[in-house]
Amino acid sequence: MSTGGFSGRTRELQDVFFKQRDEQLLQALREQAATKEAKKALADATGILDEHLIDHLHALGVSDETLAAVTLIPLITMAWADGNIDARERRAVLAAAEEQGLAAGHPGHQLLERWLERKPEPRLLEAWKSYVLALGENLGATDRNELKREILARARGVAEAAGGLLGFGGKVSKAEQAALDDLEKSL
Repeated sequence: MSTGGFSGRTRELQDVFFKQRDEQLLQALREQAATKEAKKALADATGILDEHLIDHLHALGVSDETLAAVTLIPLITMAWADGNIDARERRAVLAAAEEQGLAAGHPGHQLLERWLERKPEPRLLEAWKSYVLALGENLGATDRNELKREILARARGVAEAAGGLLGFGGKVSKAEQAALDDLEKSL
């Protein structure tokens, strides 16, 4: 394979070395692009614009799918808080899901539709609380507060979607307020 004695072998060694180095650099570029794409998907799925929070969540291994669940489970909880879901609450949940990139036909959207048809078991909310608690332990106060603000704002939007009876009364029922308070304590 090698020609030219020692100098030919030196050239062969350099070629192999630089080929391996080029492959390492290309791999690093691919990983960088994948990381950038994953962070963009995470930001798109959650609507979170704070780059620091997105970087931190990504570093913790949170993906757009898992964070979408983190932000959508409270919406389902809120929709079922008073024991039934009205059409306005349903629309609010599905609109929030679509804002997060879960369009009709997406598996996450289909899961939400199933949860809107049949109330999920309480274990889902308990698993969510455990996940959020563990996630919160890995976030700084600023990031934790931003995530809390995002989740509670969306949950309140669902609670207010049904409004009062014929426009009278509070927009949030007592059961929904209790559920909001419980969510806030979990965050």
